[in-house]
Amino acid sequence: MADQRRRLILFARFPVAGKVKTRLIPALGADGAAALHRRLVLRTLRTAYSLCQSQSVELEIRFAGDDANRMQHWLGDGWLCRPQCEGDLGQRMAGAFVDSFREASPATVIIGSDCPALTPQVLASAFESLKTNPVVFGPATDGGYYLIGLTQPVPELFQGVAWGTETVLAQSLETLTRLGSKPVLLQPIGDLDRPEDVTAWKRLVESEEYDLNRISVIIPALNEAAHIAPALQTVRQCSPYEIIVVDGGSADQTCAVAQSLGATVIHSKRGRARQMNAGAARATGNVLLFLHADTVLPENWMRVVTDTLGKPGVVAGSFGFRVAENFPGRWLMEWTTNLRSRWFQNPYGDQTQFLRRALFEELGGFADLPIMEDYELNQRLRRRGRVATSAAAAITSGRRWKKLGLIRTTLINTMIIAGFHLGVCPHKLGRLYRK
Repeated sequence: MADQRRRLILFARFPVAGKVKTRLIPALGADGAAALHRRLVLRTLRTAYSLCQSQSVELEIRFAGDDANRMQHWLGDGWLCRPQCEGDLGQRMAGAFVDSFREASPATVIIGSDCPALTPQVLASAFESLKTNPVVFGPATDGGYYLIGLTQPVPELFQGVAWGTETVLAQSLETLTRLGSKPVLLQPIGDLDRPEDVTAWKRLVESEEYDLNRISVIIPALNEAAHIAPALQTVRQCSPYEIIVVDGGSADQTCAVAQSLGATVIHSKRGRARQMNAGAARATGNVLLFLHADTVLPENWMRVVTDTLGKPGVVAGSFGFRVAENFPGRWLMEWTTNLRSRWFQNPYGDQTQFLRRALFEELGGFADLPIMEDYELNQRLRRRGRVATSAAAAITSGRRWKKLGLIRTTLINTMIIAGFHLGVCPHKLGRLYRK
């Protein structure tokens, strides 16, 4: 069997409170159920991507509940992302299989996002089974299945099934018996659909996420070849778990410089919020650190991050604020910025934001904004706990202040913050900032 066009399809729903994980709402509330759904989708996406990196398998996301733009802002642009067709679950899966085989896939596997114990090894076993068998199932412990793989359309498998019940797998096996086909059954895995399943989920993720030294550094970049090397060099001094540069379409050597310094480079549509979300969706560390490409971290920055997040009540942190270049009024700007950051727990993105990946995923990442995405995220973080600013400072480029002048830049920033709170359209604010 040729490997080139094998396809793995992830069925995912956009996380709207009250419309996802509805059986968990009595235990978690609508917002809590949606937050859990976000984490499950991203966890499954990382598992699927890991498999696709190691084998010749194409990953596709079939979504429901919103449009492609919002899905891609949440999960990143680097995926084949399509809407599910109309109908019940069976009709939607049948449609996805038909499309995949029409596009010359020799083997296609569909998975959901409800099984946190799913691993790349299980997915690899499914594709291996399809080399010699036409059908493979991954049985779920509740009587359904978490995975189905085919080498050709079998429309009968998706007709007359009582979806969402404990008889789904049994009905499917009966259908295959009538058709004279015997499937391969993978190891059973429990899914997360009932309130009693939440305890096992918490045990699983707590055992995985205790290590705060697993830091993923995410750098959104656009034409930053002249500045990104110093940023990456200071990052590498502490040997983080991974460095991801998310390029928004640079026309210079940004990507080449980043790769030469050991960063993984991925691509996204431009927009800092969108780029950082794309990086977070690929990240596998327990802590996410969002760094501007023109900002240099302090020495021993990793210890600052772990110490800060280890303090009781702290949900996120940033570094102190310093500017690289010298210009009139710099010391006053640095002093007032640090005062605001520490007293009002409101650091800006050029101070670098860091937090646990679990919390970032629960909150839904950065909002779809052309500007103020760092400020808006801080508003939500402060409702969950303290946002701490360390004494150690990150040094950011002062090119904007030098170009526009301190007074003009401060006035523009103040107007944008005021406009944000007054409900001015973010796109108008973005145009004001760029001008």
